[in-house]
Amino acid sequence: MVSKIFLGLLWLGFLSYAFLFAPPDRPETFTLIQNLSTGQWAGINPWVIALFNVMGIWPLLYFGVLFADGDRQPLRAWPFAIASMAVGAFSILPYLALRTPHTDWSGQKTWGLRIWDSRWIGAIALVGSALCLWFGFTQGNWSDFVRQWYTSRFIHVMSLDFLMLSVLFPTLVPDDMARRGMDSAGLLRFLPIVPLVGPCLYLMVRSPLPATD
Repeated sequence: MVSKIFLGLLWLGFLSYAFLFAPPDRPETFTLIQNLSTGQWAGINPWVIALFNVMGIWPLLYFGVLFADGDRQPLRAWPFAIASMAVGAFSILPYLALRTPHTDWSGQKTWGLRIWDSRWIGAIALVGSALCLWFGFTQGNWSDFVRQWYTSRFIHVMSLDFLMLSVLFPTLVPDDMARRGMDSAGLLRFLPIVPLVGPCLYLMVRSPLPATD
């Protein structure tokens, strides 16, 4: 119950900060989002491009754990997971606050669950993450990104969203390992603590869900 209250308050605090205390939005924000979404990247700091694309990778990582976790939960996980494609941690936090521990697996592996249980999801996410990081580190202007972080609500909140998703992912790992019959005391449990790359590697090396009749 304490963790549920904490996560609920964290969600409210994050929501309040994003809309009340983050830097003011810019008039050109909509155009920036439109250009980022359509690949019109000329004149945009590569660090902003890299971060925007990484935020599209995070939902894949959460899909890999949420769809199995949502089995027999008070609320299904898939609406929150799909919403995370647009609003990130703003939809993941409510689910974490409402979910109950789920350490056993007795459901059926539908074709959709088989896809998200595949190790290829982690591999694809890792390649995409590596390309984004390489692009940012080799082409990006860090000082300009910091300046925009202080002056643009979109970039400011997107950066905090990345950090929030990085912190929240490991909270789902112990139950995910238990459902797969893995030793939750092993070092693999701590791999997802490494931001972005850790969750990718975890999805690549974890055991598959047990097959059921």
